[in-house]
Amino acid sequence: MPSLEHTGEHPCGVGGRRALSAPRLRADTPERAGLDPAAIAHLVGELHALTSGDRPWAAGAVVLAGRGPVIAVAEATGWAVRYAAYDPGTDTGVELPPEARVPMTTDTPFDLASLTKLFTSVAAVQQIERGTLGMDAKVGDYLPDFHAAAAHGITVRQLLTHTSGLRPELPLYDSPYDASRLSRLRAEAPTTEPGRYVYSDLNMLLLQSVLERITGRGLGVLIADGITRPLGMTATAFGPCPGAAATEDQRRPWAKADRGMLRGVVHDENAWALGGVAGHAGLFSTAGDLAVFCRTLLAGGSYGPARILGPDFVELLLTPPGLGFAVDQPWFMGELSGKGAAGHTGFTGTSLVLDPATDTFLVLLANTVHPRRRPPDSEPRAALATWLARAVI
Repeated sequence: MPSLEHTGEHPCGVGGRRALSAPRLRADTPERAGLDPAAIAHLVGELHALTSGDRPWAAGAVVLAGRGPVIAVAEATGWAVRYAAYDPGTDTGVELPPEARVPMTTDTPFDLASLTKLFTSVAAVQQIERGTLGMDAKVGDYLPDFHAAAAHGITVRQLLTHTSGLRPELPLYDSPYDASRLSRLRAEAPTTEPGRYVYSDLNMLLLQSVLERITGRGLGVLIADGITRPLGMTATAFGPCPGAAATEDQRRPWAKADRGMLRGVVHDENAWALGGVAGHAGLFSTAGDLAVFCRTLLAGGSYGPARILGPDFVELLLTPPGLGFAVDQPWFMGELSGKGAAGHTGFTGTSLVLDPATDTFLVLLANTVHPRRRPPDSEPRAALATWLARAVI
């Protein structure tokens, strides 16, 4: 089991502080968590199957799941680093010799990819709670220099619900300088009618700009001061994170940049082009830290002595359609979905689900893009979540 008290330092984390109250996580048996041990055993078996065979779903994976303040399972399987490169000629990974591989552990940090969006969303709702940000305020009120967003009347709510009309991605990594990258973002207009759902990384990049403008602080500082430090999430921070699980041998034509085998630096090309700190990607974390994040939201915004949001604002985050969070999506939540479960997935193989109806949570971290990206497959995510749902007594 990983350490759940978060009292030490982590190579890619920050120190924490405490205040006063809600129960902290503790490791115990499935029975003590109100979970069926047979169903949990099936969940663990499914996890190990994901990293077996010549072409596994992931090189390595970690699952951490529980109910209430009890962690009922914390399991690691496979390799944090298995391959030296990808061979396009044989469509296989070039395996490292056994002595050079790095085994996966429950404390291995991962590139969270789009799970970063959840932290950006919480940081935004914190500003809404404080009255410094308006949910239905126009982005142009805060960022008049983002003239395209201002001209089309894009609102903060639309950014948080992916209904701004902005296209999914803008190839900022093809622009040579930071200034020109940001100028492209400032000039980017909606490509569909605002109000219709279109998942877009650009929403979180604009939201990052709004937050940094109104607070005068960088996103990394806002997340550290407002979320990770109060909660004692010492293993969660923007990179670099040298001890992280490896991701991709990132090369064209399958990728958008030529960077080689990546480990401990952000995988997402736009986040990399923006210096590693971005509203849509860039955070690294561990399963134990993400369990604390889940538990905090399930407890109405408090964990131990810390409170990062009031219960009404947590409800605002998680109420359909969700602010940053996806709600009741069976394609990755399986049978946990249907009664208000919330969560997200990340391109590198990460996901989390928290279910207020059953007070359960599941964190699955995997390096599915090691040694190279492939078409997304969330069936394993849904299967593990289904076993957790079936375990609820």
